[in-house]
Amino acid sequence: LDYKAPLLKAINAVDKAATDVAQYFDKSVTKVNASLGIEQEYFLVDLSLYNARPDLQLTGRTLFGHMSAKGQQLEDHYFGAIPERVLAYMVDLENEALKLGIPLKTRHNEVAPSQFECAPMYEEINLAIDHNQLLMNVMEQVALRHNFKVLLHEKPYSGVNGSGKHNNWSLITNTGVNLLSPGKTPKNNLMFLTFFVNTIKAVYEYADLMRASIASASNDHRLGANEAPPAIISIFLGSQLDELLEEVESARVAKKVKAEANLWHGIPKVPELKLDNTDRNRTSPFAFTGNKFEFRAVGSSANSALPMTVLNAIVAAQLIEFKTEVDKQIKKGTKKDLAILNVVRKYIKDSKAIRFEGNGYSEEWEKEAEARGLSNIKSTPKALDVYVKEESLALFESLGIYTKRESEARHEILLENFYKKLQIEARVIEEMVNNQIAPACFIYQNELIENVKGLKDLGLAQAAFSSQLNFVERISTHVNTILEQAEAMRQERKKANQIDDVRERSIAYDELVKPYFDVIRYHVNKLEKIVDDKKWPLPKLREILFLS
Repeated sequence: LDYKAPLLKAINAVDKAATDVAQYFDKSVTKVNASLGIEQEYFLVDLSLYNARPDLQLTGRTLFGHMSAKGQQLEDHYFGAIPERVLAYMVDLENEALKLGIPLKTRHNEVAPSQFECAPMYEEINLAIDHNQLLMNVMEQVALRHNFKVLLHEKPYSGVNGSGKHNNWSLITNTGVNLLSPGKTPKNNLMFLTFFVNTIKAVYEYADLMRASIASASNDHRLGANEAPPAIISIFLGSQLDELLEEVESARVAKKVKAEANLWHGIPKVPELKLDNTDRNRTSPFAFTGNKFEFRAVGSSANSALPMTVLNAIVAAQLIEFKTEVDKQIKKGTKKDLAILNVVRKYIKDSKAIRFEGNGYSEEWEKEAEARGLSNIKSTPKALDVYVKEESLALFESLGIYTKRESEARHEILLENFYKKLQIEARVIEEMVNNQIAPACFIYQNELIENVKGLKDLGLAQAAFSSQLNFVERISTHVNTILEQAEAMRQERKKANQIDDVRERSIAYDELVKPYFDVIRYHVNKLEKIVDDKKWPLPKLREILFLS
């Protein structure tokens, strides 16, 4: 039940399938390595403030907290210098990483206050994932030396961006050719198009499996918010390549590139790609960025092995199907290059629905995606169903990655992990409401009541203490609501715990328990704005987010 064995099997499957297809173009190709570069985002929080927040300690995220007046709106953190204390941590981390052979290459501030990113050089996929797992461990160890705590949770704070882990994936031959890098000659162009279009077709055919591979309780907070890719899997190519595929499909050259078009069996010359022509759409979950595909929907705390097992498996299955179709045409007497082009054209047409160049955050895209027949699975329990669907079981079994029993076991474990995380969060909310927040509010409310009594005793008119009375009423309303809602949530949780079926229990937690979280958070945040700062029992986001 590990991540490593299935990953190695998927890598082996894509190696064999890609090598067979690459030999259409170059007989000297005997091996294809999947390459991966993992960008790791994270938050840093001062250790003493972290220790004063039970929610951060037990769940990895703040369950309450009114957003700081100043957040990320000025973009001054993203474009600013790295704070001195953080830089000292980063340098220490890089030294420790290099001792372990982890080739960390970049460091920079991210969009949200106290959010940062590091990324290594690209490596063979198995090694890249090992290094990322090691890196997350080292990050936490080194942080303690600097009195920091690293938060790898996808959404530690409501109101500012969450964290992701962009997976940059490509295929490299033993002859040193990146199969996803546009070629300079027509023949190389056809090779590029073959692997490029097969990857698009694979993601189109197995979009739900890609969605399931990144599903988790913590990533649900991030996906579909205006900061991360939506739960709809679509592919962004950039206008140049989108146009190119249109040309190949219709075998007509667009007028504006006619002069430089070099048609060879209907293949236009791929213009030299400038990165800014492709790396523009930050709203896409799966984007082509020059010479690789970037899977942006992976969560920051995730093990990349699962999404990469799925990606390599679906591309392997797609390439096997492609080779079968091409060989069939060659047997009928079609020339090899023409046979390849015919199948590529067919795939471009078949997978058109998943290509999207617009704003993935917009409501229009949700409607458009539905019209195109694309799934929009917003919750983890339902996203995970695809693991036990016939086509997924058949895919994994045919490639020797998972048996039927292994797929079912993984499905159950992921569901169990999901509801247990929500169960912990619900318990922490109840505890904090009853033991910390309500008592602090009562103390302040009593002070206000004493104040009102004193002013009344002096014989002042009610107008003199109407504001205090208003505060007393508002505190009463919000405190009553959070106590009632916390109790209602507890009852709902008890009911969910009685459900034996793990999928049904997960859905109950997701649909019946989790909605209470936001209601309680709303009222607690209102109380935080009213209650005396000295009496509020938790460090506030304005204190946590701005490191000095």
